[in-house]
Amino acid sequence: MKVIQTALPEVLILEPKVFGDDRGFFYESFNARVFAEATGLKREFVQDNHSRSVKNVLRGLHYQIQHPQGKLVRVSVGEVFDVAVDIRKSSPNFGKWVGVTLSADNKRQLWVPEGFAHGFVVTSDYAEFLYKTTDYYSPAYERSLLWSDPSIAIQWPGTGFFQLSEKDATAVDLKQAELFQ
Repeated sequence: MKVIQTALPEVLILEPKVFGDDRGFFYESFNARVFAEATGLKREFVQDNHSRSVKNVLRGLHYQIQHPQGKLVRVSVGEVFDVAVDIRKSSPNFGKWVGVTLSADNKRQLWVPEGFAHGFVVTSDYAEFLYKTTDYYSPAYERSLLWSDPSIAIQWPGTGFFQLSEKDATAVDLKQAELFQ
């Protein structure tokens, strides 16, 4: 596994070793020992999630104020632009974001640590998005940060017309959000 640093040191791009020939391909999408050795992180993943969305669906920016989740995310079908935002008030990178294209073709994964808001927009006709989490989903503690907050200024690809859930459309900006210390 190849680990690629991003502009936010805790957010990592992971490239698996892919073995392919004219029959297709094979790769380990997750191996706890390899993940720990390659990243220096020891995490227990307790939940796997799988979503399917059509083009221009934007999901996020989500986080939990208690029981924060680290997420190891990837795309099995299609392509997304995936974003992590540092929302730890004590961090020197507070309010900064990083975005990465994840696709079935590039097979990249993104490690989004606890203390970061996370979201993505589908850039292909549709995409299937898979992620492992380090803690269970806790609806009472889930929060959404406004995807278009000008103080963060994420440069989302596309026209800017996105399909949003009601929760994401009415999310708060960084100044109003409940955050981590």
